Amino acid sequence: MMDWEKLISGKRLGMEDVHSSHRDDRSAFLRDYDRLIFSAPFRRLQNKTQVFPLPGSVFVHNRLTHSLEVSCVGRSLGNNVARGILNDRPLLAQTGLLEIGNITAAACLAHDMGNPPFGHSGEKAIAAYFTEGGGMPLQSCFKNKPQQWTDIINFEGNANAFRLLSHQFLGRRKGGFAMTYSTLASIVKYPYSSILAGKKHKFGFFDSEAPIYHKIADELGIIRHSIPGEPLRYARYPLVYLVEAADDICYLLMDLEDAHKLKILSTEKTVSLMMEFLSPDEQNHARDILSLVSDVNEQVSYLRSKLIGLLVDECTRVFLEEEESIMNGTFKGSLVSHISPTPRDAYRNCYELSKEKIYRSRDVLEVELAGFKIISTLLELMIEAVQNPEREYSKLLINRVSSQYEIAAPDIYTRILAVLDYISGMTDVYALDIYRKINGNSLPAV
Repeated sequence: MMDWEKLISGKRLGMEDVHSSHRDDRSAFLRDYDRLIFSAPFRRLQNKTQVFPLPGSVFVHNRLTHSLEVSCVGRSLGNNVARGILNDRPLLAQTGLLEIGNITAAACLAHDMGNPPFGHSGEKAIAAYFTEGGGMPLQSCFKNKPQQWTDIINFEGNANAFRLLSHQFLGRRKGGFAMTYSTLASIVKYPYSSILAGKKHKFGFFDSEAPIYHKIADELGIIRHSIPGEPLRYARYPLVYLVEAADDICYLLMDLEDAHKLKILSTEKTVSLMMEFLSPDEQNHARDILSLVSDVNEQVSYLRSKLIGLLVDECTRVFLEEEESIMNGTFKGSLVSHISPTPRDAYRNCYELSKEKIYRSRDVLEVELAGFKIISTLLELMIEAVQNPEREYSKLLINRVSSQYEIAAPDIYTRILAVLDYISGMTDVYALDIYRKINGNSLPAV
């Protein structure tokens, strides 16, 4: 059984032996939040696709606005759970349990920071290059280290976020985030290596960061699931369920709202889908409110707000009811998958419709096609360059890369990950600009 007293830790990665004093009253976890807000990788999320193309005349969500909204919902979930637990066990206030909301909010800010440009097509392009494209022959370099190859062919934004926030960042002497153990643990949605990624290509940390996660897990007392003959797998850190729930709530409802603004879904259809979450009495009350609002976008906005509140309450209830199974590592599925039947069925209906009408809409597919081509081209050229750094064209490409990336590392695994760090950190616009210049379609402004 995991213990809240150990799970809430303000210890900072790379600064374990450093005593720091602060002149303000912020907790360690509020400082995590502020560090993320002011960081360059977080700001770059404003120019990364969430689902729909970056806005023209109609504003839709990007990775930045999505992450901020998820963080707000995550803070509400964390605060609700903390209050619920402390109502029954007030002595746990001494464990730092009241910080759950701040930890979850910080982790939610960071949860998409490892995603490459152009939405999920960026991840697909990276994996495809090594499994179907020019990167396939590189497998021979990993005969003695197969897990490193599975890291590469299963490239995953969640694992890359953990890498971004932990890799090489050894405190103030070398710069970096130096995040708390609890915040770092909260973003690892799949607490196992790429060997266990399976067909969904999901895992929590690259081989290069595995020792860091092991260290954090041991410090926090995260349960190990050791099965003879199988790679090590951990139970989820409990707050991961809250981060996941906040993301689940936001991306579905915000995608519906964006689809309505872009006229992919009609007002009638959008309102109908949202009403399915509510009981008959709640539907009647909602219709009374909608009759007072003439603007259709405001009507959808009202329903979205109402559903967020409903789903936050439902996920809070599930966490509190299942706290024992969550703490002993036996809870299965997500919090959303265990909510009451009416909203759960409505959520599934919306998800299925989103897959058909939204995620396969023409605008979305066109961005994915363009993004796939851009990422594939940049990846091909950069991997070729790090394999043959002595070539003149390779030198030109490598000289573009900041010194913060280990592009000249002695081993091929680190060089490949450095290329992935560089490309995944790009915004959509920057990746497109580099692509055009490399292909000779544009030149720097004179």
